[in-house]
Amino acid sequence: MQDEKVRDAVRKVALGFRVEEVTEEYGMEDGEMRLVKRRETRKDIPPDLKAVRLLLEGTDYASFSDEQLEAEREKLIKALEREEKQG
Repeated sequence: MQDEKVRDAVRKVALGFRVEEVTEEYGMEDGEMRLVKRRETRKDIPPDLKAVRLLLEGTDYASFSDEQLEAEREKLIKALEREEKQG
């Protein structure tokens, strides 16, 4: 279970992801704390090649058949598409 969480985290970094931040500033207004400013930002974190290498290290793609390589390619494309839809 823990290994799977780590692998998912590394995969996320390898594929790149989007971070959303909300910053709120409060000030005194009529004796009460009120929201003065709210800022929402989105940052795209690009794919990290070291994470990609880490994911691929344990896999010997040279020994894969053409069918296995194609299946792996399709799996990676679907993972990228899911990440884009979520981000």
